[in-house]
Amino acid sequence: MSKIITDIAIIGAGPAGLFTVFQCGMLGLKCHVFDSLNHIGGQCCALYPEKPIYDIPAFPEIAAGELIDRLEAQAAPFAPHYHLNQQVVGISGEQGDFTLTTAKGLQVRAHSIIIAAGGGAFGPNRPPLANIEDYEGQSVFYAVRNRAQFAGKHIVIAGGGDSAIDWAIALCDQAKSVALIHRREKFRAAEASLTKLHGLIDAGKITLYAPAQLHGLVGENGRLHAVIIDNLAGEQRSLPCDDLLAFFGLTAQLGPIAEWGLALDHHTVQIDPLTAQTSQPGIYAVGDIATYPHKLKLILTGFAECAQAAHHIKSCQNPDHALHFEYSTSKGKPGL
Repeated sequence: MSKIITDIAIIGAGPAGLFTVFQCGMLGLKCHVFDSLNHIGGQCCALYPEKPIYDIPAFPEIAAGELIDRLEAQAAPFAPHYHLNQQVVGISGEQGDFTLTTAKGLQVRAHSIIIAAGGGAFGPNRPPLANIEDYEGQSVFYAVRNRAQFAGKHIVIAGGGDSAIDWAIALCDQAKSVALIHRREKFRAAEASLTKLHGLIDAGKITLYAPAQLHGLVGENGRLHAVIIDNLAGEQRSLPCDDLLAFFGLTAQLGPIAEWGLALDHHTVQIDPLTAQTSQPGIYAVGDIATYPHKLKLILTGFAECAQAAHHIKSCQNPDHALHFEYSTSKGKPGL
């Protein structure tokens, strides 16, 4: 079977990867996009599609899932090819002629590569509870994708960060009960959220157990009936529970990216902030996986890096042709 040939291979279909498609498309560059997940959107869709984001320009507030929908629509005119559930495990070649190979054996040749893999391969930190895997996806969840499914239920939320606090607040009006469990009395969340949380606790809409920790699960056939908590003094109690939301953060690893010979800084890839190019010519990195001195890990920062990478690639692809910068309002959308 002949290899697929394209201008740009984008690794990662999160916000940065999708905006990269748009930026490359505006320069007439064709893109193939790879993601190890079976859907686009990265963490925004996999973990918190309904969570509001407040720092996207022109949107005072936008849900993470809606942001992905809009980025997908923005990229759509440039007809990107999405290869989902396809982890890129190998890269060979050099600038102008790279070959990418996925875990399923698909091969794509590309002039340049842009890594937009977010935090890398990620998964939830599971609480150390016996048989928790038996309940995952049925009554144990590590993210909220549809808040309506928790209406009228006894909800137990475990964790002490923004996700735990935000969802305790968001679900308390529609759930039958909400219990919040945390190992310490002090939380790691925004002050405004904590003020609202304590108001809801005082009003009896949320029950707080702190310090306390999860000790065991009670249920059958994947459905919870109760959770057992421990107050750290050895005293246990049972709480009614239809659904457990465990927010203990994520574990992230670079995965195969760590083996590609790029200059790394812990779990990130070092780039030149002027071009977004890595230590290997022709390979670029944008978004959270890219790092340089004083970088701000914001979605809008990643968007700027997408533009830098696309323009640098276009210049390298046609070194004898001067690339004159034009605004999208005057340039319009080119056909591919």
